[in-house]
Amino acid sequence: MHVLTLASQKGGSGKTTLAGHLAVQAARSGFGRVAVIDTDPQGSLSDWWNARADPTPEFAETVMETLQRDLTALATAGVDLLVVDTPPAITDTIESVIRLSDLVVVPTRPSPHDLRAAGATVDLVEGAGKPLVFVVNAGKMRARITGEAAVALSQHGTVAPATIHQRNDFAASMIDGRTAADLDASSRSAREVAELWSYLANRLRGERRETVLTGAREEPAKTPLTPAGTEA
Repeated sequence: MHVLTLASQKGGSGKTTLAGHLAVQAARSGFGRVAVIDTDPQGSLSDWWNARADPTPEFAETVMETLQRDLTALATAGVDLLVVDTPPAITDTIESVIRLSDLVVVPTRPSPHDLRAAGATVDLVEGAGKPLVFVVNAGKMRARITGEAAVALSQHGTVAPATIHQRNDFAASMIDGRTAADLDASSRSAREVAELWSYLANRLRGERRETVLTGAREEPAKTPLTPAGTEA
């Protein structure tokens, strides 16, 4: 199972929106069985999933005390990709998730404040020895600062070749559990997400799994993915 984590110390970076869009795109592209986990106390990804009519991606519940065991159980149950949303702060939760990740995506808006705030997340990921990819998120078309942000970020790590631009369909679709592609699969927003996912999928397939998950449950088949707010 591949674990893709979205992390950023800066609130408002678009982590939740990007997590939902990437999970949906991964499932549609045939990557396999896809699930999401929401570790942010605000529960925005959970709210999005509960409003979603489509059964994919699936939703998995966990708590930090059982995170490693739960990930093992999900892998045993046949989940191919787990997309994890994290809180907008450097916490023990983020550290725990990053240590179990295969690839960490750091969405960064093209603003000086956001660029400065990315440093703490980079330090955390590098300290855990995990690969990192920056994504320039909510960029403005033809704005010089969007390109400048990519150049600045490239001095600290790999920048995804696909930029996600600021458009209303991203926010509008998340209100009722959809994505930009659900609104219009041929839209520019949908194409940008598809391009970004294609790049990340290749990275995930190319990254050698360094974290060995142990401590599987005795009966993993009886640990189903459960909708947010319900009991297993």
